[in-house]
Amino acid sequence: MESQSPIKKYLPKVILLCVLGTAAYFGYNKYTYAKTHEETDNAQIETYFVPVLPRMAGYVKTVNVKDYDVVKKDEVLAEIDTDEARLVLEELNADFVQSQTDIENAKANINNLNVTINSANANLKANFLRKEKARKDAERDAKLVAENAITRKQADDSQANYEILSAQYEAGQEDILTAKSRIPILQAALHKAEAIMGVKKVKIEQQKLRLNYSKVYAPTSGRIGKKNVEAGQFIQAGQPLMTIVQDASFWVVANFKETQVHNLKIGDKAELKLDAYPDRILKGKIISISEATGAKTSLLPADNASGNFVKVTQKVPVKIEIVDLEKNKAMLRAGLSLEVSIELKK
Repeated sequence: MESQSPIKKYLPKVILLCVLGTAAYFGYNKYTYAKTHEETDNAQIETYFVPVLPRMAGYVKTVNVKDYDVVKKDEVLAEIDTDEARLVLEELNADFVQSQTDIENAKANINNLNVTINSANANLKANFLRKEKARKDAERDAKLVAENAITRKQADDSQANYEILSAQYEAGQEDILTAKSRIPILQAALHKAEAIMGVKKVKIEQQKLRLNYSKVYAPTSGRIGKKNVEAGQFIQAGQPLMTIVQDASFWVVANFKETQVHNLKIGDKAELKLDAYPDRILKGKIISISEATGAKTSLLPADNASGNFVKVTQKVPVKIEIVDLEKNKAMLRAGLSLEVSIELKK
């Protein structure tokens, strides 16, 4: 019987030893990595979503973009028909001109009244002079009738003329007082007309602003999401027309288990592996950790006081900055899933 070859005798043991050694090596590395890293696959790319909202109602005249177009800030995205708004502006302008006429009429009434008062003052002064002359004539004739130099009828006529002129003078004074009392009324009418004109002027400026709002501009640069507007559609002020996805900034929100969070600190380095690009590893760092769990900030948070309590491990959102953002921005999309590994500080 031939003796077994040493190679055949020891090869299975060597292979087994190599396999065990390799398994031990990778097991140790995995154990060491697990002790110095925290991982999660519950993470996604985030960015800002800016809604495009019109500031006036009307029929859409034109839409200048399509789904997923790249737009720049202040680019005209859509235009609203302004024919009716321009007619309203013309009506307001005509009404404003009428208000100017009302003010001119009010000023003319005040000027006319002042002229009337000045004329009445001049007549009153003349009446005063005639009254004083009649008074002196009546006094002189009263002395002459006592001396029988004139007849009683002449003296009575002088006294009557004096009384008539005195009554006319007093009536003139009353007319002037009455005219002056109308001045505050006419001034109030003038102030009212000026106030009305001010209101109409503001309405004109408001309508001009509405005309400026007929063009809907991009509030930021980015890429159009799905648009919800077409030419000919009637829209209301504040109605969402489309959303712009900002392409200037991206970050990662990773949801770690509550049992992992105690190991995480702001500034910890992160490795980011996108599901869409598994061969690309991005670098990042933690910039903030949420003060509440994801479930607590949901629309309908769980109420553990209901009596049907089942303990579930909670997730805490962690915001991660992408360090090498600029050179990787082209492949990033909001909502992409990725795996996150955080290197724990010693």
